[in-house]
Amino acid sequence: MFQDRSLTCRDCGESFLFSSGEQAFFASKGLTNDPQRCSTCRAAAKRARSASPSGSREYHAAVCNSCGGQAVVPFQPRNDRPVYCSTCFDKVRAEATASA
Repeated sequence: MFQDRSLTCRDCGESFLFSSGEQAFFASKGLTNDPQRCSTCRAAAKRARSASPSGSREYHAAVCNSCGGQAVVPFQPRNDRPVYCSTCFDKVRAEATASA
């Protein structure tokens, strides 16, 4: 069904093999786009993302809009959006999913 294909890495410009097995794996996961980077450049990009300052999150304390308990969230709370503790967030998400 799938045949090995040669692709060009967008970072280094070198050719790399997109094997039939990799294509089958991509298809099984519902991925429709071909890989853009060779394995070496893909690993380097992953290391760069994890080493970046945005890789370490800063957490903020807030008051849950539902139960009034303490919530710790990975974003700066704003007054125009509700903030929930993890328990209430799960309940709100479950209700939103059920009504959709």
